[in-house]
Amino acid sequence: MRLCSPLIFCLMAAVASAFVISPKPMWTKLILTHHWPSTFCSMEPCHPTISYWTLHGLWPDKGIECNSTWHFNSSEIEDLRPDMEKSWPDLIKPTSSGFWKYEWQKHGTCAAKAESLNSQHKYFSKALELYHKLDLDSILKKFDITPSEKYYKFSQIEAAIENFYSVKPKIQCVHPSKNADVQLLGQIEICFDTDFALQDCEKEKDWVKNMSVDKVSGFSVCDHDIPVYYPPLP
Repeated sequence: MRLCSPLIFCLMAAVASAFVISPKPMWTKLILTHHWPSTFCSMEPCHPTISYWTLHGLWPDKGIECNSTWHFNSSEIEDLRPDMEKSWPDLIKPTSSGFWKYEWQKHGTCAAKAESLNSQHKYFSKALELYHKLDLDSILKKFDITPSEKYYKFSQIEAAIENFYSVKPKIQCVHPSKNADVQLLGQIEICFDTDFALQDCEKEKDWVKNMSVDKVSGFSVCDHDIPVYYPPLP
């Protein structure tokens, strides 16, 4: 039997090692996700008391739970807590920090691959900064899109966001039943590049492809042809 030369063995070992230790590529897009409390609480065991868009999360487009050993520590964001409780509340358990812990472990540890987000304080404070900078509530009101009993065309909501921010958002709804003649406005994603500049969330041709992924959370991409209900507080 012929043995491999030491040189060949070393080359093979080096190639194998490269596959093992090479880091996963850093994300290329951040998704700032807002949800509408009245719609969220129509699916979850909570009673909506907030009549403005709240933060759902700041999600990088690559990676989930990137560092299971990097545990959430609420003391690191104690100075942010008043703003977190108002802008990024846990709608199901308002006095709990469990929602923030979940978002950090699932998304924050991946966002932290960027130096600008490589601590819990940087991650949460940047999410709050972007949320306030966008001020989604005010923009929708500026275009006369407010929670009410009337219905809107999907194109009205999309155009308002595109006209102001000059990027394409991802707008998601809840469809109460398969043959429903109305859909509930539920979640709006607005995206940023690695320098925190606004960018399109995704091309229209990608929407149908990603609908099955979104349905896991109860939201799916809004149907362009079905009227949209923007529910006020009950």
